[in-house]
Amino acid sequence: MRLEYATVAWNVMEVFVAIGLGIAARSLALVAFGLDSLIEIFASVVVLWQLRAGDRTLRAMALVAAAFLLLGVFLLFAATQALVSGREPSASPFGIAYLTVTACVMFGLAVWKGRLGRVLGNHPLATEAGITFLDGMLATGVLIALVANAVFGAWWADGVAAAVIGAVAIPEGVHAWRDSRDESRMAP
Repeated sequence: MRLEYATVAWNVMEVFVAIGLGIAARSLALVAFGLDSLIEIFASVVVLWQLRAGDRTLRAMALVAAAFLLLGVFLLFAATQALVSGREPSASPFGIAYLTVTACVMFGLAVWKGRLGRVLGNHPLATEAGITFLDGMLATGVLIALVANAVFGAWWADGVAAAVIGAVAIPEGVHAWRDSRDESRMAP
């Protein structure tokens, strides 16, 4: 539960920091990164709920699947909007620094939650670790996009990074949804 509380705390901070930095730099990817943290908070709260109740595994998996799907659709929408608008974000050195730290934190939390979920035989926790991993991937993708924009003027990298992560999140959501419909898949 401490790992989930740490994830929620980091993501609450992430909402405000990333959106603030995104607005300052006019970076849709940074704003989208901050907004996607709301979905991650939701998934962590679902797992906390399931850990306390213990017997709501299938319902928790369905909610985690919905979070994955919502994240994927949101990122694809934001990416399309960024690419179509052609609006060039400013360089964001603070965004680059923040995303470097965020990627490290999210990858660490994902590994710990995945291992603990497998040890405990808690499928929703192990699956939700995938959302935390995707957050680390998204942070890395947006980080690369911010660096590419700052160094090479590649404004479009912002949207491409978000689209790639969104395209990965949707199949993960479909897989989690199938798990939520089949009790035999709940074995660790």
